[in-house]
Amino acid sequence: MQRSLSYKNPLAIYLYGVLFLLYTALSGIYLFLPPLLTVLYFYFSKSLKKEDSITLFLIIFCLLLFESENSYVLFSTIIYFSILHKYIIPKIVKSSSCTACINFMIVVFVYIGFFLFYSFLSNIFLFPLPSINYYVIYYIVIEFLILSIL
Repeated sequence: MQRSLSYKNPLAIYLYGVLFLLYTALSGIYLFLPPLLTVLYFYFSKSLKKEDSITLFLIIFCLLLFESENSYVLFSTIIYFSILHKYIIPKIVKSSSCTACINFMIVVFVYIGFFLFYSFLSNIFLFPLPSINYYVIYYIVIEFLILSIL
C-alpha cells in the first residue's frame, strides 16, 4: 500500500525556524550579521502567492522573533510586509522590467520603508523615535546579494 502525502517537507520547515531562531540570537550579539529582513519578506511574499499556510505561519513566527529581538511593536513587520506586498511592490514590478533593479528596490523598501513606517507608528503611539545607523547600508548591500542568489 502506497502512502500519499500532500505536504512532504514539514520537518525541513521547522528546522528552518529553529535555525532562524539561533541566527536571530547571534545577529543580536554580532552586528556584522544582517537580520535577514529582506529574505523574510521574500519568503513572506512567496508564501502569500502560493497560498502556503504552513510556510506563512513559520515566516510570521520568525517575524515575531525579529520584532521581539529588536523591541519593535508587535505585528508591525507583518502589517508593513502586507502593505508592501499588496500595494507598493506591484507598482514597482509594473514600472520596471529589470530584475536586479526590482530586487534592489525591494531591499531598500524593506529597510528604509520599515524605518519610516515604524517612525510613523512611534509618532502615533508616542514611542521614542527609532534611530538609524550606518549598519543599515551594510545590511542593504549584503541582503541585496543574498536576494540576487535567491
